[in-house]
Amino acid sequence: MKGVQFVVAFVFFALASSFASASDPSPLQDFCVAIDDYKSGGLNVPRNTSNPVGSTVTPVNVAQIAGLNTLGVSLVRIDYAPYGQNPPHTHPRASEILVVQEGTLYVGFVTSNPENKLFTKVLNKGDVFVFPVGLIHFQFNIGKTNAVAFAALSSQNPGVITIANAVFGSDPAINPDVLARAFQLDQKVVESLQAKFWWDNN
Repeated sequence: MKGVQFVVAFVFFALASSFASASDPSPLQDFCVAIDDYKSGGLNVPRNTSNPVGSTVTPVNVAQIAGLNTLGVSLVRIDYAPYGQNPPHTHPRASEILVVQEGTLYVGFVTSNPENKLFTKVLNKGDVFVFPVGLIHFQFNIGKTNAVAFAALSSQNPGVITIANAVFGSDPAINPDVLARAFQLDQKVVESLQAKFWWDNN
């Protein structure tokens, strides 16, 4: 008899819990407030690419437009010098879709462990490529002229971790013994890399 009572009680609670639901209200806003100075938020101006990596990323995210808060989108313009690159990096909070406006880019991403499979493509004007959330990816201008691309990201604050900067340019520096073993390099090579100035193109 006790077994039957337990089953009846269990079924009752299971049915009751299926009717109960709780969630946070939707955080989405009804509108996006524009910035006061339209000149500082435009993506129509080419940026200076005379830097060590040969590219400059111009973001439009929640840091530039507060009205993007909770809307889950952002945008960047990327200017590339001839043979410039947007070095291997990752966005921990967003997938990215990139479209080439001018030039020819060699792009790619690497899947996660254990496969670490590289997917690449040469993109021309109007071509589109998708970089999945969190995966290391890059773009390289293989043309002899400047290139421009625009990318949309699925977060108002996607974040960016440039791999070389994070690993060799951290503050304070990672113990060279750790990096020498991880990258199978001589410790003096690691120390030389750590002594370099790591350019942030974002």
